[in-house]
Amino acid sequence: MKLFGTSGIRGRFKEKLTASLSLNVGKAIATYLKGEGEVVVGYDPRTSSQLIENALSAGLMEGGCNVIKIGMVPTPLIGYATSKLEAKAGVMITASHNPPEYNGIKVWNQNGMAYSPAQEKEIERIVHEKDYITVDWDNLGSSYHLDITKMYMEDVLEHVKIEPGLKVVVDCGCGAASHITPIILRRVGCEVLSLNCQPDGFFPGRNPEPTPENLKDLMNAVKASGADLGIAHDGDADRMVAVDDKGRFADFDKLLTLIAKEKGGKIITTVDASISLDECLKEVGGEVIRTKVGDVHVAEALIREKGSFGGEPSGTWLHPEFSLSPDGIFSALKLVEIVSKKGPLSKLLDRIPSYHNIRDKVPCHDTKKGNVMDKVRKQLPKQFKEKIEKDNIDGTRISLKDGSWVLIRPSGTEPYIRIRIEAKDEKTAKKLHNISRSFIEKVIRGL
Repeated sequence: MKLFGTSGIRGRFKEKLTASLSLNVGKAIATYLKGEGEVVVGYDPRTSSQLIENALSAGLMEGGCNVIKIGMVPTPLIGYATSKLEAKAGVMITASHNPPEYNGIKVWNQNGMAYSPAQEKEIERIVHEKDYITVDWDNLGSSYHLDITKMYMEDVLEHVKIEPGLKVVVDCGCGAASHITPIILRRVGCEVLSLNCQPDGFFPGRNPEPTPENLKDLMNAVKASGADLGIAHDGDADRMVAVDDKGRFADFDKLLTLIAKEKGGKIITTVDASISLDECLKEVGGEVIRTKVGDVHVAEALIREKGSFGGEPSGTWLHPEFSLSPDGIFSALKLVEIVSKKGPLSKLLDRIPSYHNIRDKVPCHDTKKGNVMDKVRKQLPKQFKEKIEKDNIDGTRISLKDGSWVLIRPSGTEPYIRIRIEAKDEKTAKKLHNISRSFIEKVIRGL
């Protein structure tokens, strides 16, 4: 069984992710690290998180590693703490935006970047072959607890200069940032109204994925309160999305483009990002470099290309001047900084070109994804008469003469084939969507 997807190990608790698997992954990480050094471990508020943390920590200690337990924290603090404390590795127990019955394990390097696919493959090999190292009783690892939150907040505040006085509504979705984002925004002089800012592994306030459908309360609260903007996170706060001062959900691509324009230079993004990013970066002399979906691929390209900013349209943004870990809290502060200096978020976003986008997903069992994508690569381009370019950086992206494009890729975290369409008018987008979805559904039925 393949363990790792595009964002670590992810699955339903008791089905894919169990206490015994967590123990073995801990042992495998210790083996990979040769039984040496310290490993930072944290978790999000899911009901299964502490169980998984205990099992994984036991595996690490059985393999000779010492464990620094930083408790219930957002994912950004794992990358930050691993680098700051010069630990050998970091591990976050989270399923990010997935429903509460899911959980996951994601591993981080000493530099604060997530493990690469090659590193994950080696962990996977060790687990499958049970190729674990063992240490005697007198060399077992130990554990201790450390509160890293205050240190993180102080370091973040040194990287932003925000004009005080903005009113911000914050919706943490009962996730791991509930005890950080509202506080840090108040510290920079914002008036903060909070929604769902009490950690709860059942996520009673809303689904942890910060989509327009799940953020109706936030949009209404921003409009009713006359706030300058709204901020929302997913369950582990590696993502940030926003609502503008008119109560509108901020388009993913526009938000990415807004930050990218401010940073300038080489911007690293993924194959599913809008062409509006390229158009706007030309205005400021910037350059767009695309890579596979997944923050580790963005981080690798940031290092390789010496990029100034990296981000995915999902709201997963990396700020290399601070960390190589996706950080929704830092991103929120950067957005508030821009709004405090340059005016209403609605006007800033409306200046960015907008095209018609469709995001969809087709249910597909993980075991069928490979066969489906083989047929997509070979046969889907034939459905479009005017294709001008095809690339297989991640899935299959087909660009057409009129500037529209289609991206089909397997989800690395859920049992779906994802569809992303962009076109300059709604009619074309719907046509491309119908062709793509019908083709994929037909392929899946035939398997």
